[in-house]
Amino acid sequence: MKPILIPIFLFLFALQSCAQKEDNVVVVNNAEGSKLVVNGKDFIVNGMNWDYFPIGTNFTYSLWSQSDAFIKKALDSEMSLLKEMGVNAIRVYSGIQPKWITYIYKEYGIYTMLNHPFGRYGYSFKGDWVKVTDYADVHAQQVLLEEITLLATKYKNTPGLLLYLLGNENNYGLFWAGSETEDFPEDEAEKKKIGETRGRALYQLFNKAAVKIKSIDKNHPVAICNGDLMYLDLIAEECKDIDVFGTNMYRGVSFTDAFKKVKTVLNKPLLFTEFGSDAFNALTEKEDQKMQAFYLLKNWQEIYTNIAGLGKASNAIGGFTFQFSDGWWKFGQTINLEKHDKNASWATDAYAFDYKTGRNNMNEEWFGICAKGATDAQGFYTLQPRAAYYVLKEAHQLNPYQKEMSSHLINQHFDKIKIEEAISKVTSNQKE
Repeated sequence: MKPILIPIFLFLFALQSCAQKEDNVVVVNNAEGSKLVVNGKDFIVNGMNWDYFPIGTNFTYSLWSQSDAFIKKALDSEMSLLKEMGVNAIRVYSGIQPKWITYIYKEYGIYTMLNHPFGRYGYSFKGDWVKVTDYADVHAQQVLLEEITLLATKYKNTPGLLLYLLGNENNYGLFWAGSETEDFPEDEAEKKKIGETRGRALYQLFNKAAVKIKSIDKNHPVAICNGDLMYLDLIAEECKDIDVFGTNMYRGVSFTDAFKKVKTVLNKPLLFTEFGSDAFNALTEKEDQKMQAFYLLKNWQEIYTNIAGLGKASNAIGGFTFQFSDGWWKFGQTINLEKHDKNASWATDAYAFDYKTGRNNMNEEWFGICAKGATDAQGFYTLQPRAAYYVLKEAHQLNPYQKEMSSHLINQHFDKIKIEEAISKVTSNQKE
């Protein structure tokens, strides 16, 4: 093994040793709207929610605890596919080491949005795991702010870092514990009550964390990740120091009034930290690549037409498609890890293609724009791009910030993208 491991070690050492100034990432708000500017250039976030979970593993698996040789091979396989489709940023949780953020950036030109869960799934206090985070609790506040301080100190000079993201729809966690997605309560009075009794403390702590990060790292913006627009009024009151409003939003073919509401109530840049569609039709009980590609194409078209300077809401700075590959562990999470479950976890009529009253239609294990292959003896797997991959590859070829851009030109670009041609590519690849 030494002839393999030593060159990789030396390469990574040299990578870390290179004296290079960190990227300067800023949010610009002016008469044209809101933009993310990286090293002086307007930057549209063509992002992807990315992780690495071989079939048979779940949330307990960590790519970052594997050998450097294993990590490098896994990254080379997946980042090459992402670069080819025009992805320029990935959303990754904070277990990733700084050297791999830099490696991904240096080798593939892909930035990393570093995501701290901020107590979404609990936290550790004096060696004990607290399953449900009470953000008003002084011990929870102490732990989370200490973690944030260490995070910013560790990553602040990392080439390839794009911005910090706090949480993952933590407002939903105010209603249920755990990470498995459930239907959300509809009662508005209950929502408002929970917002005041538990939510306000969450957003106050988000703001304290943002202030702390920016006192340590002045070169990277701070975003929060909210579930849809719930408690937008509380965010406007309590999160004045965040730079970017991030949202996980699943509204089907259109984000509807999201751009306008965020601009009116919050007036901060809007970043879609999660959005998309599964590739499984709950009615036919079969894979449906056309359905997935359709929703993603329309979502990205709407994001592009709402960037700064085009006369609409002018507050969109991009998004992170959910997600790169299927998560075979998402339904059940600790059982049937070798099975690609077809069970739908939640329901929404926004995805009309497979919605039926009284039935769930969102299949958590089928959100990948790539299907996941079997795990080999070394622990690696291959990916098979779905139609959505090829559709987004064409979409991301357009730079919406180029000179003389207009909503009309963006719409023309998207109208030329044919889902049927993407499906033909998938079929052709399967025959090879």
